[in-house]
Amino acid sequence: MSLPLIALFIAAFAFGTTEFVIAGVLPQVAQGLGVSVPSAGYLVSGYACGIAIGGPLLALATKSLPRKTLLLGLAVAFTLGQAACALAPDFTSMLLLRIAVAVAHGAYFGVAMVVAVGLVREDQRGMAVAVILSGLTVSNVIGVPAGTAIGNIWGWRATFWVMGALGVAATLAMAALLPRTTGYQAKAASLASEVRVLARQQVWTSLILMLMLMLGQFCLFTYITPTLLEVTGLDENLVPWVLLLNGVGATLGVFLGGKLSDWKLMPSLITMLALQAVTLAVIYAVSPYPVPMVVAIIVWGGLNFAIGTPIQTRILSWTADASGLAASLIPSGFNIGIALAASLGAAMLNAGYGYRSLPVVGAFAMLVAVIVAVLSHLWERRSDISPPVPAAAE
Repeated sequence: MSLPLIALFIAAFAFGTTEFVIAGVLPQVAQGLGVSVPSAGYLVSGYACGIAIGGPLLALATKSLPRKTLLLGLAVAFTLGQAACALAPDFTSMLLLRIAVAVAHGAYFGVAMVVAVGLVREDQRGMAVAVILSGLTVSNVIGVPAGTAIGNIWGWRATFWVMGALGVAATLAMAALLPRTTGYQAKAASLASEVRVLARQQVWTSLILMLMLMLGQFCLFTYITPTLLEVTGLDENLVPWVLLLNGVGATLGVFLGGKLSDWKLMPSLITMLALQAVTLAVIYAVSPYPVPMVVAIIVWGGLNFAIGTPIQTRILSWTADASGLAASLIPSGFNIGIALAASLGAAMLNAGYGYRSLPVVGAFAMLVAVIVAVLSHLWERRSDISPPVPAAAE
């Protein structure tokens, strides 16, 4: 792994940790700010909305800035945001600060993806995307448990101070290791060009695949703890270990997806989508049985992130000539999909279908994704058009 990619990974790890660690310290935050735990949950949904809406808008507003300058600015905003969260006097200010950090988060991942693929050869793009994505998975395996432990020992404000220190480390790493020229286009594309590339079938079909992937993942994952407790019958103390193994599987899956993206992107993607449909069907079948359920959950976690890598690589490849808006829509699309999946899962549970029905929804979503991917791949082969060549580097 090259040093510039390591710097981008550190910042991705920081953003991923601060997004997810709030769940680990939510009761302490609620108590400290004088609100109920359900009300404190808006700190999670508010962050997702900040990524989904604010990220693309900030990316468009800053598309003329040099990429390294923008990345450093976003890292500084992250660092200051963590310090401000640690000092937040009330819930309203905490919510607004979280949303502001989320806007920087959404813009960061869009820009970092473009920069990452610009730093490597064409046949290494998949692994470059995988490195950035692994920042999110590793944050779940290491950052979130560590941040939660810090909050339990020294209080939730200490968690955000540590996040601020991590932001300083990310800023310094990018300042020292990122080259001045990032491989990004020299002249910022016009807004019309940015919007026009979204009409390419490889782009909008990939966004559909992204939505289906989130339905396959978060309809179940949002409610994975009660599913494991009530359907599988696991002891409550074992659930964190299952989630840890799921995170390990996700981290391995990211790099597997990167390798396959650089080998045969669409055949690999179609195969993994089909395997995920089968895996979700298996989860439905074995959910009452602890050992096979745990194994299936690990495989499911690995495939979720293995699939995400080629989807994002494909979007970046087919928007290389005007990638700003499209790249910023990647984290936005994921978070919209997460919100829709969680809402659909809640609606099904409220309708009385039960936790065991959730992987069935995911399996059908994956079958839809297989059909869309196959049709898109055939359409692409018939048209015999190659991905665009990026404009000259800075």
